[in-house]
Amino acid sequence: MVALMSQASTPHHASPAADPHRSAHAPLPERHDPDHHDHHEPAAGPAVRRAKERRAIVVGASSGIGAALVRQLVSEGVDVVAVARRSEQLEQLAREGHRGPGRVIPLVHDVARFDDVEAAFDKAVQQLGGLDLIVYAAGAMLEVGPNEFDTAKDLEMLAVNVGGCVAWLNPAANLMRTQRSGVIVGISSIAGERGRKGNPVYGTTKAAMNHYLEALRNRLADWAVHVCTIKPGFVETAMVAQARAQGRTIKGAISAEDCASAILKAARRGKNEVFVPFKWRLVGFVIRNIPSFVFKGLNI
Repeated sequence: MVALMSQASTPHHASPAADPHRSAHAPLPERHDPDHHDHHEPAAGPAVRRAKERRAIVVGASSGIGAALVRQLVSEGVDVVAVARRSEQLEQLAREGHRGPGRVIPLVHDVARFDDVEAAFDKAVQQLGGLDLIVYAAGAMLEVGPNEFDTAKDLEMLAVNVGGCVAWLNPAANLMRTQRSGVIVGISSIAGERGRKGNPVYGTTKAAMNHYLEALRNRLADWAVHVCTIKPGFVETAMVAQARAQGRTIKGAISAEDCASAILKAARRGKNEVFVPFKWRLVGFVIRNIPSFVFKGLNI
């Protein structure tokens, strides 16, 4: 959850041989013929589910959900520019990508350096030869004490979660508008549903993302560009590990791989807003409808 939080963004994956969509057939019994020499045809490789997308950018790709998205896309034959600050993790993703039909192109970049985004985006698109999908999975959730009001921490979360999101998705939106196609995915969080006392600015950044992504979706609708907002609950990422280290009890977290699969499924089905997993939609509904005089006394 730190990256787009990254949440959003984030691991995953599976070699093509582990594709759950591949049907398995029992092998035919081997033929033994004394007058027949064994000239075996090369075995056919495992079936690979090919994605509709061919070129993608994942921002916040070094771990957690972002890394899981990269692995799944590459396993489906998509070429992916993986964007993150940590070069070692990106290089590891690239090495893993050699096993898949797609490829990983590492791009080291700090999303809070807004002035560098235009050049980084242009480079990514040039390396891919175009763009079909972009996912903003970068994010930061810094520890904030119950009596702490740290402006530096708050501005850092705003820079990564909101500023970086706008800086990367604006040029993507403009490109997709001109080509009249493409999918934009932003990984927000259940934390954006209500102003909770635990981490005021983190929730604020996710609420801002939700608003921005909805407005972008409405603006781009006339150009056949789809914008999908993802609101995960607990996902097994560095962010959840950090929360546990701070003494919070977190149960029912799903894997980054399962989250990545749900994200791509939602984006490909043209969903506007999806809670991952679904139970968080019910949680969000309840949270949004608690009266303010009650909510302010709750420790959630």
